Amino acid sequence: MKTRELHDDWTVEALDGPVPSDVRDRGAFPAAVPGVVHTDLITAGLLSDPYLGLAEKQQEWVGSTSWLYQSDFEWQPDGASRHDLRFAGLDTVATIRLNGHRILESENQHRSYRVDVTDTLVAGTNRLEVRFAAPVPEADRRSLELGYRPHVNHHPFNSIRKMACSYGWDWGIDTATSGIWKSVQLQSWSDARIVELVVLPDHDGTDGSVTVRATLDRVTEAPLTLRITVGGESAEAPVSGNEVAVAVTVPGAARWWPRGYGDQPTFELVAELRAESSILDERSRTIGFRSVTLDTTPDDAGTPFRIVVNGQPIAVKGVNWIPDDAFPGRIERSRMFERLGQAADANINLLRVWGGGLFESDDFYDAADQLGLLVWQDFLLACAAYSEEEPMRSEIEAEARENVARLGSHPSLVVLNGNNENLWGFADWGWQPRLEGRSWGELYYRTMFPAIVAELAPHVGYTPGSPFSPDASADPNDPQHGTMHIWDLWNQKDYPHYRDYRPRFVSEFGWQGPPTWSTLTESLSDSPLTPESPGMLVHQKADNGNVKLTDGLVAHLPLPNVMQDWHWAMSLNQAVAIRTAVEWFRSLQPHCMGTILWQLNDCWPVVSWAAIDGYGRLKPLWYAVRDAYAPRLLTIQPADSGLRLVAVNDSADDWHATAKVERTSFDGTPLASEDIEFTVPAFATRGVDLAASISRPGEPAREVLVATAGEHRGLWWFAEARDSELAPPLWDASAVRVDRGVEVRVVARSLIRDVALLADVVAADATVDRMLVTLLPGEEAVFTVETKWSGDPHRFVENDVLRSMNDLTDQRRSPTAIEGHD
Repeated sequence: MKTRELHDDWTVEALDGPVPSDVRDRGAFPAAVPGVVHTDLITAGLLSDPYLGLAEKQQEWVGSTSWLYQSDFEWQPDGASRHDLRFAGLDTVATIRLNGHRILESENQHRSYRVDVTDTLVAGTNRLEVRFAAPVPEADRRSLELGYRPHVNHHPFNSIRKMACSYGWDWGIDTATSGIWKSVQLQSWSDARIVELVVLPDHDGTDGSVTVRATLDRVTEAPLTLRITVGGESAEAPVSGNEVAVAVTVPGAARWWPRGYGDQPTFELVAELRAESSILDERSRTIGFRSVTLDTTPDDAGTPFRIVVNGQPIAVKGVNWIPDDAFPGRIERSRMFERLGQAADANINLLRVWGGGLFESDDFYDAADQLGLLVWQDFLLACAAYSEEEPMRSEIEAEARENVARLGSHPSLVVLNGNNENLWGFADWGWQPRLEGRSWGELYYRTMFPAIVAELAPHVGYTPGSPFSPDASADPNDPQHGTMHIWDLWNQKDYPHYRDYRPRFVSEFGWQGPPTWSTLTESLSDSPLTPESPGMLVHQKADNGNVKLTDGLVAHLPLPNVMQDWHWAMSLNQAVAIRTAVEWFRSLQPHCMGTILWQLNDCWPVVSWAAIDGYGRLKPLWYAVRDAYAPRLLTIQPADSGLRLVAVNDSADDWHATAKVERTSFDGTPLASEDIEFTVPAFATRGVDLAASISRPGEPAREVLVATAGEHRGLWWFAEARDSELAPPLWDASAVRVDRGVEVRVVARSLIRDVALLADVVAADATVDRMLVTLLPGEEAVFTVETKWSGDPHRFVENDVLRSMNDLTDQRRSPTAIEGHD
């Protein structure tokens, strides 16, 4: 097969819609393919970057406008018997013409399209036109045609097969773009080609094996053979009709493991479609050998949810993943590897690809395979009811089949999940009277998707939704059964109430915080910049988001009236909230076998639940996640009798240690102590109740409980910071230049909670190796900053950079008036 990319010499032009006069007067202007119209408009100087300031409002017209892409390309007959145009991704509803002939109507961003243009091509110049319907009115129109179905947010995203969050979300910008967002190819072939390749790897504990099934398109009856090569082994089989299957065994093949449980060996699989000695078509896949089961066997406490890989139950330390850019086509492979590398560096072992985004790219899955990150991929139905009738039904089936076949060979893929929150929505969100008997998507979750997974990826686990209860009689979000989402804390209560739950598996929970300071100031030009200044409000999408931020803070810390203090307080509170939740849920292992934090990343600069902001910078939350997800965790948690010391060992070696547990005053005076010797087997958890003399404070406002075992430390505070005698921080801080940056040394002269070095305040490129370090009097911490910034290193110990929780206990202080820093 000969493949030619048709990516050159495209133009785009606004057609119908509320088009500004300067854009209409410009006519056709250059377009990038792959790409979308927003980025073309920005490049042409016709649109401000919607990530900046108030510009989101200024680009709303784009989603209400239809667009025409055009390109001319040269072609001459080359002897091939078939010529196909393949569109890897069209966003979204489009009419495609070649030389004036309508050849295709596209309906779906989440699938590819192929059309035979053998009889439409002409020798010489050919004109290709792609006309996109305006996505906002198109969704509105289709919503009426299909019949209203409940959904969140302000556009009926559930009426169209377009990335749901492109219509905006409670963390996402509303762009609703159009464009040829993936490649366009002219593919010329003779005899036959591979239409679909289904790769089914397995491992019996000794040997690896793989079965490959191929479906063909052929224009000849000549004998054909499919040959498979993997791991130095080969096998082949003759084609019968349009289908063929080949099985290969790889003796002694090593198994692929998630990170923390073993290595990640992978093998290149090559499939060759042959006619005698000629190779007509060739495909390759990277595969790994492993087994996966989802354990939902009822027990005395309800119904667990455990992901079991190669017979080993995995303690899931996960994060939810959203598209990493509002315009995903511009995410390069290097950026995907960087982002997943940041996840791995935070001790994360699973990413859940959320159902309002995309079936993620091969680059994403390649990175996950290499890094040992498990992937849970949602089917793309989220927070809404969906029509089960045509034309929606066929489009959803087509996208599901194509993407399960594409992704199923990746060893990292362990869960395919039917939807996000739709089972819960139908049961508990008041949908049923609004639906008036209309279909809502259950057909997909209970029938279509499990059948597709059983056919195309039986080696991958399937769940009908998140949350879901394997016990069909239970509420979908019942904490005793299956997976659950916990959002009443952020929306209504406070983060200490995470400890009210004893879930079996938490697949969503989260707490908001702002992006890093440099991202905030690069994207906003408000003067003054305040939590409620115009740009800040545009970049806060959550319903009553600022009110919830405030309500979630004031029980713990006073509300600051200085913007940098507000930024630090909300960033710290987000980190402490999630640290509190994760340590509690991990302390419940093996009763609770997983947490998936909402969320790892952002798609633009915004106040959100992310640990990595929209410009790829690490928020304090990222450091809290890294520490809370550490392979070995020492934590103090409440118990019926008082307090309990829990040691969590998610490593392959037994953990033998003696923990020194000491109740001490804030000035460092020891008040009570005991030594606790413990042994925790590999991948296990152990806890011991603490004596009353240790766990009951004399003066709660000025005492802390500290458990130390080697490099591991757990802390318990008897009073909230605002109600305690936490004094202004006293420390000796110095900074010296070192290779690649600056080293900051801090020696505490008082108790200092959650010391953080906000390096990006000094330089946008600056990163720091650690954060949120609590120091007892006399203790020392060293922070290493990487930066190309060449100014005075002392800048990194100034009061707006070197921060702590102590800074915030007196709201009268500001970053320029914090006492006690030397």
